[in-house]
Amino acid sequence: MADASVLPRPLSVAVGHASVGPSGVSGADLGDGLVIAHTPALLPEARWFRQMLEAGTGWVVNLSSTDVPDKAAVVLRLGSLGQLPGDLESFMAGTKSTEAYRLSVSGGRVVITSSSGAGAFYGLQTLRQLLPDSVFRQAARFGAIHLSDIEIVDAPRFVWRGVHLDVGRHFMPKSFVLRLIDLIALHKCNVLHLHLTEDQGWRVPIERYPLLTEIGAWRAESSVGREEAGLFDGVPHGGFYSCEDLEEIVAFAGERHVNVLPEIDMPGHMEAAIAAYPELGNIDEPLQVRTSWGVSDHVLNLEERTIRFCTDVIDEVSAIFPWEYFHVGGDECSTAEWRTSSSAQQIMREQGFTDESQLQGWFTAQMAAHLATRGRTLVGWAEILEGGGPQGSVAMSWRGEEDAVKAAGAGHRVVMAAQDWLYFDRPYSLDLAEPLGSPGATSVERVYMYEPVPTAIPADQRHLVLGAQCQLWTEHVATPAQAEYLYFPRLSAFAEVVWTSDTATHPKSYDEFEPRLVRHLDRLTALGVNYRPLEGPSPGQARIWRPLGAGTGAGPRRGRSRA
Repeated sequence: MADASVLPRPLSVAVGHASVGPSGVSGADLGDGLVIAHTPALLPEARWFRQMLEAGTGWVVNLSSTDVPDKAAVVLRLGSLGQLPGDLESFMAGTKSTEAYRLSVSGGRVVITSSSGAGAFYGLQTLRQLLPDSVFRQAARFGAIHLSDIEIVDAPRFVWRGVHLDVGRHFMPKSFVLRLIDLIALHKCNVLHLHLTEDQGWRVPIERYPLLTEIGAWRAESSVGREEAGLFDGVPHGGFYSCEDLEEIVAFAGERHVNVLPEIDMPGHMEAAIAAYPELGNIDEPLQVRTSWGVSDHVLNLEERTIRFCTDVIDEVSAIFPWEYFHVGGDECSTAEWRTSSSAQQIMREQGFTDESQLQGWFTAQMAAHLATRGRTLVGWAEILEGGGPQGSVAMSWRGEEDAVKAAGAGHRVVMAAQDWLYFDRPYSLDLAEPLGSPGATSVERVYMYEPVPTAIPADQRHLVLGAQCQLWTEHVATPAQAEYLYFPRLSAFAEVVWTSDTATHPKSYDEFEPRLVRHLDRLTALGVNYRPLEGPSPGQARIWRPLGAGTGAGPRRGRSRA
């Protein structure tokens, strides 16, 4: 078989048009005893694919570092993609992508050619989708699988294809993080943004500051329902990853060509840290780890020892996460406490500042300078621009397109994270059967029709848009099952937004996309993903996420945050 319902859609798919090989055999048969021939540099990709195939088929799959024509059925090659059709030739020359690949099925073999391991990996992900859905299961048994002639040439539109997970509000187990990495890699996304710290919980151990996890990782209870209702569940919540857990996550992601972006949110969203170390704050009274959602006025003070705390944390977290980018948050930082802080006011006088908002820019510049000494580039939410934005930093534009236009105009690289399209904590629709989420609604079609590059950015600055990222904030997401529901199938639509180029010969069309998505849902079913059906939540899903106490005489207690 050869099913061209690949998602995200490749640049070019020619079914039944691959040239017949020297043997005169068309297509390829894969089965028990399959040999994957690979160049030495592509051994990691070959090993990953062998693991996938053996689990899903029951075959014995062998690896060979040399091409044995009469035995190898899958061949991985490093090199040029070769001659391409005229329209693709010019497009590929313009992208200069190292993640491009060419997949050919003919002459009894599958040949994947790429200039990099990432390209080979994405070619193998496409090959998985050409196989029966049961291959995505863990205990299927197959005889031979026949693939018809097909030629696929492909490359991504953007270099940054990100998926964000907030583990600060609700801690998610390591097993789910690993599963999410597998799922985003299937969709050819290449960044996992882990939001590791929040007012409501600190999830990464810091050796020099052990109370961050001993105290800061745990809260007494959690707000439920809408914030204004003042309802709490009375159930303690918390958790954190060990350094070994995080190193495993990074290594697991690396094998799937996913970069892990750590976020330590500062100088706001730091109430859990201040609860652990009160000297980091601006007031004398002790704080508890925040139990309600919303934005806290309790932020870091700007004293020298607090700056040192932040750089110490950066040093230890950087030792775990090797990617060149490091996210420092920077969003929603209240200046209320700085207005009455003698030390903050002293800094303002020394620096000649006239407004407390300038203090955040001063703070962020110090973090950027320190990150540079560790070979890292600072990433922050759009608010970092309000203090000028350190030169060379990357801005995540979440509030709208104006921040992106401003950032690109100042020479900053941009990642689009637009809340009105890419915040997956919003429900799919306003139907009351949907789980409680942030205000508004974001459908699968709305995600699919998103255009990441604002038209207001001049043509000569559009290269500064690195890509886009979907976000899952977890105020109302307490379990992996809920998270999967909110990600999928919107993440499938997002993957096509950031991977597939909208061309004259293949314009973006939801009518074309939806049948492929329906086909793709069968793969997610085989993987056991708790996705939302396109027609709406199943009765079981709707029942699970009905607000606590609804329809019964019981309910959560009413109270106020003790923050």
